[in-house]
Amino acid sequence: GQDGGIWACPAFLLLLLGLHLVLDLLRTCRLVCSQWRYVVDLNTLWKRKCQRDGFYRQSYDRSISDWKIFYMLCHMKKNLLKNPRAEENFKHWTIDANEGDKWKIEDLPGAHGSHMSDPRVQKYFVTSYGPCFKSQIITLDKEGYWNQLMDEIRPEITVKDWYAARFDCGCRYELTVRLLSNDWICLQEFHPEPVVIEQWSDAQWREISHTFQNYPAGVRHIWFQHGGQDTQYWAGWYGVRVTNSSITIGPPSSL
Repeated sequence: GQDGGIWACPAFLLLLLGLHLVLDLLRTCRLVCSQWRYVVDLNTLWKRKCQRDGFYRQSYDRSISDWKIFYMLCHMKKNLLKNPRAEENFKHWTIDANEGDKWKIEDLPGAHGSHMSDPRVQKYFVTSYGPCFKSQIITLDKEGYWNQLMDEIRPEITVKDWYAARFDCGCRYELTVRLLSNDWICLQEFHPEPVVIEQWSDAQWREISHTFQNYPAGVRHIWFQHGGQDTQYWAGWYGVRVTNSSITIGPPSSL
């Protein structure tokens, strides 16, 4: 019948395709005819696709109203920061301050340091006795997050960073993340108080995390900056160590 024909063609096709092809089809399929538009907009279709691709949990049933947006945000989710673990030297990073003996890259665990629980992390960036800061700018539409999505859905933006001190030297760690408009106006900022770690600490790696929610419309860029220095002004690389930074965008918990 008519319904069977609909499910036999566009719906089945959409269920099988990967996201990059789905996005292309969404731009064209809805224009083909009313039946295609009906299928592409079916909430149950996208719920089935979430189930097929492993994004579904039964507990989500009452909280998710738009399975299409939920699917897209889940499928697109990735670390938007490039080279977060120092595997490509300083590629993709802008050095904003490089004082003392400047930034350096070392292998974990490093002198008087400790390993991380994540075996994928093998290197870190380390600061010196003068201020050392580095940054990245993420342009959201280049990463696939279109303006209407950011303004109307306002998906959660989660920032994480890992930092540690040497056992034998104190250090200072700072993090600033800004949500910026198209003309670089700061719409919201996360800038916690600097963390000061005293000499003879446990040298363990610690995570700092923040999630932006209900931010103003107009977010087009994200600016991430971190760094610091040692607190004893020793020549060399005794300052704070940073690695495994991330910025991810995901479905809002209110969906």
